[in-house]
Amino acid sequence: MSEQSIKVQLPDGSVREVARGTTPYDIAMSISPRLAAAVVVARIRPLTPVVSTTTETEEENSEAAMYGGAEAGERLVDLAAPLTEDVALELLKESDEAALKVVRHSAAHVMATAILELFPETKLGHGPATDQGFFYDVYRETPFSETDLAAIEAKMAEVVARDEKFVREQEAREKGLEEYKQHGDFMKVHFIERFTKPGDEISLYRNGEFVDFCRGPHVPSTGRVKAFKVTSVAGAYWLGDEKNQQLQRVYGTAFFNAKDMEQHFKRLEEIKARDHRVLGKQLDLFSIQEVAGAGLIFWHPKGGLIRKTMEDWMRDECIRRGYEMVFTPHIMRRELWKISGHEGFYSQNMYPPMELDDAEYRLKPMNCPGHILIYRNSPKSYRDLPVRYAELGNVYRYERSGTMHGLLRVRGFTQDDAHIFCMPEQIESEIAACVEFADEVLKAFGFAEFKVELSTWDPKDAKSYVGEPQHWEMAVGSLKKVLDAKGIAYREIPGEAAFYGPKIDIKLVDVLGRLWQLSTVQFDFNLPERFGLEYTGEDGEKHRPVMVHRALFGSVERFFGVLIEHYAGAFPLWLAPVQVGLVPISEKHLDYARAVKAKLEAAGLRVELDERNEKMNAKIREFTMQKVPFVLVMGDKEAAAEAVSVRTRGKGDEGSVALTDFIERARGVVAARTVQL
Repeated sequence: MSEQSIKVQLPDGSVREVARGTTPYDIAMSISPRLAAAVVVARIRPLTPVVSTTTETEEENSEAAMYGGAEAGERLVDLAAPLTEDVALELLKESDEAALKVVRHSAAHVMATAILELFPETKLGHGPATDQGFFYDVYRETPFSETDLAAIEAKMAEVVARDEKFVREQEAREKGLEEYKQHGDFMKVHFIERFTKPGDEISLYRNGEFVDFCRGPHVPSTGRVKAFKVTSVAGAYWLGDEKNQQLQRVYGTAFFNAKDMEQHFKRLEEIKARDHRVLGKQLDLFSIQEVAGAGLIFWHPKGGLIRKTMEDWMRDECIRRGYEMVFTPHIMRRELWKISGHEGFYSQNMYPPMELDDAEYRLKPMNCPGHILIYRNSPKSYRDLPVRYAELGNVYRYERSGTMHGLLRVRGFTQDDAHIFCMPEQIESEIAACVEFADEVLKAFGFAEFKVELSTWDPKDAKSYVGEPQHWEMAVGSLKKVLDAKGIAYREIPGEAAFYGPKIDIKLVDVLGRLWQLSTVQFDFNLPERFGLEYTGEDGEKHRPVMVHRALFGSVERFFGVLIEHYAGAFPLWLAPVQVGLVPISEKHLDYARAVKAKLEAAGLRVELDERNEKMNAKIREFTMQKVPFVLVMGDKEAAAEAVSVRTRGKGDEGSVALTDFIERARGVVAARTVQL
């Protein structure tokens, strides 16, 4: 191969030898102009050894060769980026999630272009893509009005119509700093000083007259930003410090086409209708009281009943699976958190120490040190292992006042924590059992889909972790082995491990396709070492156990919030706080309704009888608004036949049935824990 040529490997393993400096767009054009017109951005990674290749004719006739899975070491580049070394290449079309984020980041540049053309006194911060769209932080003394936002959106349409190419340029760092300082662009100066070093070149992107300090990549031109909307503006302090300048964060979103954008806004309306904070108030499930403090949850009777049902199910499952239930204090001496490592690695998430008469104490952010002390309280033999302790324990973590969000992010919550102490040779079977348990939890509460992430350590940032490299390699290897053996697809995320060990995070997918981080299974070889845990082996010698942390609800509060939004408050029968609402047609049917109530309650059902002197339809409407699964109406005919007229949530009037038949049906649905009534 010539020194002026490089190898480009396609996802199917085929390889092309091309001139150094060839662009991804050139390669797309060599396959077909149609493909070149469709691709948005390129993904490259260092070239791996090639096992086999296909013939040139096969390559040219196969657009499918351009697509494949992402691997470690990959990065996105512009279609116009010259390729200067051997690489594996993918060309991404609109169907790829990464391509959508590139479009959104490009839309942020289009918006910044429009803002400067309309309001040239504005100073720019940064404009990243997000899961929902994009934003741009800007500094302008005059707040943007709704009229301004509309003008910005209209100007963006002009920038898109100009179809200006996004061109990447390089400039000496010192020159860039000087230019931004002259224009008073204090945020750009900060970013250059933070992310580059003296002597570096900085990356700039130009479209028309607009130039921005940016790493990219971008779509080929502004004309590729086809469907967009400026949605809102909010305040944000520079660097998150209220002592700094007050910025304006202008939000927007962008999609590949108008249809996708329309669906997005419909989805936002659905999300709004399912907001657990609104439904929690409407259904009288929980509240957050200002006088008590932010992030602290008050469970009302109906919410408390659902919580009890959730916790009873979890405790029963734990006991069935060989766990022992324990309880630990809410505060413990500060010295304990120093031993565990939380004082050094987690203190920013803990509340300040409380100085009492004998020592300093801290509210617990975790249950694990308490379980460790219980384990250490008595000698253990290899015959005792594994030891599995479970606790629905209240913990407290500091969250900034602006970060709390209903039940989803709180300062005090109940964690369904468990810790397993076992011999090294038992670790993989215990992790596998935890993953199976997590799967059962999700299925039991009506979640059919989940995604898995494996969070590992970053050896380059060793100061953020405890333990030796060989222990980390062993721990990560064990988690991978379990996931591979079960055939569970996962994404590895370096640098996201807990300070004491790697973890498997299981993210459920709700009815709207949203991901929620709840269940986690973590390998810990460090805390047993820190606390000097031991067991006597079969050889009579002392050995060190290893430890598994696992939480499957994650927290009862967060899991409950997700349940509310997943079901829009219409809980499955087994979870519903009121399972059956009773509506007597008139006062003369009250005695029969009370007898029905007694029989339903004797069958284990949760029943509410509306004895108010209201019309039948008003009572039915009230139960319907409260999303009660079954409403039973009773008049003369029903009383005479010992029957009930059944109205089922989502189905309407199903007619009259024998009371015994209804009881059998309802008990069956509860026992099966099905979503359908």
